[in-house]
This record gives sequence, structure tokens and C-alpha cells, in this order.
Amino acid sequence: MRLLKTIPPLLLVLVVSGCATDDPNRRAKAGAAVGAIAGAVIGHQISHGSGKWVGAAVGALAGGATGHYMDRQQQEFDQALADEQRQNQLEIERLKDDTLKLSLDSEVSFDFNKSDVKPAFEPSLGKLADVIIKYDRTVVHVVGHTDSTGSAAYNQRLSEARAESVVSYLGRRGVPYERMRSEGRGMNEPRASNETEAGRQLNRRVEIYLKPIVEGQEQRAFDSPHYSQ
Repeated sequence: MRLLKTIPPLLLVLVVSGCATDDPNRRAKAGAAVGAIAGAVIGHQISHGSGKWVGAAVGALAGGATGHYMDRQQQEFDQALADEQRQNQLEIERLKDDTLKLSLDSEVSFDFNKSDVKPAFEPSLGKLADVIIKYDRTVVHVVGHTDSTGSAAYNQRLSEARAESVVSYLGRRGVPYERMRSEGRGMNEPRASNETEAGRQLNRRVEIYLKPIVEGQEQRAFDSPHYSQ
């Protein structure tokens, strides 16, 4: 497996040169292939027994470059998802450790009590996937949340299923599965009071955290995201 650490630059050349210059989908295909290569490298660095990061990161960010890298990624999200933000379908937030947090409104992304992504929202997730693929030095954590309606067990299952649906869709769009983690937190982390419909709507959400892979601190990118509300 030692060879895997040395061949990504060569593979990138082969991938890009292998896409016909007259192919109208050349850039999209190249981007997906590059993301797959990055995912393979990241996957090789994870212990399948413990799920922990092992070894030095290939292409990890130097600490001083992290802020600029995440700045550029946030700008591209803002541009690609400007319509969704204007319509309050999605929020983008920069956290103190440079993690990017995207909150998806479940009212537009899922039908009531369903876990399949609404077809009308798939183009928005597609735009999100394109940016994630381009900025491959992050780990993508997808976290589902619900309101308090129904049992705790039911809400836990629903939150997990919705997070898994988002991961599955992003994977089909070319985001390497090795870069993604999903989890559900049910009704345990409300953003607002569940006593009102407006509060319950805020609590029904899926959050996507993009945590930078920083050289010497790689495991932090794979740790489950926990931030005060």
C-alpha cells in the first residue's frame, strides 16, 4: 500500500488528460475523479479496526493555511447557494475552529416524517456536492435532528435516516464516502422551544459540518462535531 501515497499527482495528470477536451462534461468528470482519488487516500489513512486516523495526511493543510482555505470554500458556497440562502432554505455559518456549518431546512429538504430527500431539493444538494468535491481537504459530517413530536426512539431513527439519505445523495454526486460521516441526534439538541410550531420547525433540520484536515491534528477532523447551540 506504500505506492498509494506516492501516486496521486500522477493519477491527477492521467485523469485530467484522459478527459476529452471536447467533452462538455469534462470539468465535472475530472472533479469527481479527483475527489475519488482524494477519498481513496483518506480512506487508506483510517484504521478500519478503530476508525481512527493513522499516519501523516497526504495533502493535509498547514495550520497557517487553514483559514484562507476555508475562506475560499465559504465564498464558493455563498455564491453557489445564494438563492437557497435568500429563501431561508439553508444557512451557512463559520465556527471558531474554522469548521463550516451548513443547516438545511427539513421543510424544503424532506417530506413530513419521511427520510428521502425531496426531488425539488436535489439540485441544491448537487451544488453543495460540487463545492465539497473541489475542496477535498475536509471531512464531511452530516447530523440529523428532529423536534420532540413522537417518541424518542422514533425521532432517533428518523434523524439517522435523514442524515444517511444526505450522505447517500452526496456520494452519488461524487463525494467520496470515505470523507463522510453520518449520525442522528433525534430531539436531543433543539435550537428553539418545541412548544411552538415555529420552534419545532427550526428543530427539524440536517446539519453538515465541514471540518478541515490540519497537518498534525488530523484526527480532529474525524471527531464528531459538538458545539454549543
